[in-house]
Amino acid sequence: MTDPNRPSTTDPNRNTLWARALVDELAAAGIDAVCISPGSRSTPLTVAFDRHEDIHVFSHLDERSSAYFALGRARRTGDVTPLVCTSGTAAANYHPAVIEASQSRVPMLLLTADRPPEIRDSGANQTIDQEKLYGDAVRWYRDVAEPEATPRKLRSLRTTAARAITKATGTPAGPVHLNFPFRKPLEPTPVEGDVPTDLPESATAGRDGAFVDTTAGAPELDDDALRTLAEKFSEPRGLLVVGPSDSPGVDPEAVAAFAHASGFPVLADPLSGVRYGGLVRTTPVVGGYDAFLGERVREAWPDPDVVVHVGASPTSKPLRKYLAAVDADQYVVDPAAGWREAEFTATDLVVADPSRLLGRLSRLLAGPGSRTWQERWTEAEAAHETVLDERDGFCEGRVLEDVVDLAPDPSTIFVSNSMPVRDLDRFGTPTTKTYTALGNRGASGIDGIVSTALGAGSATTDDLTLVTGDLAYYHDMNGLLALGRSDVEATIVLVNNDGGGIFHMLPIEAYDPPFTSQFVTPHGLDFEPTEDLYDLSFARVEGDDRDAFRDAYAEATTSEGSHVVEVATDAEASHRVRDELRERTVERVLEDTT
Repeated sequence: MTDPNRPSTTDPNRNTLWARALVDELAAAGIDAVCISPGSRSTPLTVAFDRHEDIHVFSHLDERSSAYFALGRARRTGDVTPLVCTSGTAAANYHPAVIEASQSRVPMLLLTADRPPEIRDSGANQTIDQEKLYGDAVRWYRDVAEPEATPRKLRSLRTTAARAITKATGTPAGPVHLNFPFRKPLEPTPVEGDVPTDLPESATAGRDGAFVDTTAGAPELDDDALRTLAEKFSEPRGLLVVGPSDSPGVDPEAVAAFAHASGFPVLADPLSGVRYGGLVRTTPVVGGYDAFLGERVREAWPDPDVVVHVGASPTSKPLRKYLAAVDADQYVVDPAAGWREAEFTATDLVVADPSRLLGRLSRLLAGPGSRTWQERWTEAEAAHETVLDERDGFCEGRVLEDVVDLAPDPSTIFVSNSMPVRDLDRFGTPTTKTYTALGNRGASGIDGIVSTALGAGSATTDDLTLVTGDLAYYHDMNGLLALGRSDVEATIVLVNNDGGGIFHMLPIEAYDPPFTSQFVTPHGLDFEPTEDLYDLSFARVEGDDRDAFRDAYAEATTSEGSHVVEVATDAEASHRVRDELRERTVERVLEDTT
């Protein structure tokens, strides 16, 4: 059998040669893993990846779960994990994850197999229009030429592979779609004359290393523009707001340097990459803003003079509304010139790499600003933490508080949308522990949560905790298959309030019907059978028994295998406690800081 990692002119047919050249080139570009779903038309690609000894294959039966798994790996590492599927609706099932990757700037490479061009739009079986299937959600699309064993075509294919990785990991990072039409035979069956015996070795072997090397740069300001910004940032009252991170995220050391040079408190989203870790030891990191910012605090405090915002839009609605209401110059820093501020109150867009910009500015700023301003924010943070310690009322946010307190160090903590990410924002106070907190905030859907978390876990040796609601768990239960097939272990905290708990925060709650039947939609499902179905342990605790949860979670994180800890809660009661805690926090903040 041909060694898949050595160039050869003995490939049995053009499809085999074509796929091998592509996979060789991806490996040369640093690709070390791929997610493949079974199918016939994609056979050449599947065989080529399976035979390559430097690429690990993750096999997924469901294309939707596969795409989210690849998304999770890329979100954790910043590197591409390509996806391979057959033609037809298999490719369509990638679409939700493609949208999330595009919105949250996560690199992704989709390799979809297709039928020959002449049978498109003919009613042929399993044949749909796959050209530009994902619309504007991709950074780049190519309908790759049909396989042909000629030097120029093979050079074109290798160049396409290099360009695809560059586009996927560029600024902004995101999905790239390559569509591959294949004719039969799809298997590595010998076809006489399909690969000429006199084909030059340079055509089949490529080059020593990548066929095309890419040198990437980062957008940054010239010296004059930088000095101008430094002058504008030399105000006594400023804020640095760090939203959910892109891939890669902002450098914590650059954030720390800027914070110390400017004196700006750092308002760090839980998904920013800077709320947890060593930065917290030396830098005024504020995480409790969601619990106290609002009209009462804004009226009692002076407005900031300047706000610098890096990363995506913050998770916290109170923070977003506070920034919309204050009278301050607000600078959105984005390396791709994107507008990520939906209140439209920002005054300036700075097109620059945020890490380089903050680092360079830290060397120009004259010194820390108002100490009174800094203390106002750090004292508010302390007041928030004091209220959490003093008040005993249970709400679902206490689950996130305990996870942040008890998770192993280091850990990857993945949170679902709806309430878990909001509760992490409010209750997951800053800590020096090495946590990587992740979530799908690009499109903020509840689909693919389990698969994305397990994909992130597959890319690291850190412990993995997933905190998810019952609807998100149900929506992606088949993603649990990756626990066994992809050799991933996880502790899953399942917050079960029997329906869509977040809808209790909306005005529609006052209208019942249809509130319960059409919005909360209680399901009454018993999730314990997933224990046997997916070979994991399952424990159920009542939400108001906090000690029972802490014990169950601690035991799960220190035991072998994967575990689900279900917490039965009452969504409406939880919202009442959240409101009570917020009211008490606001009162304490006003007492301590005015």
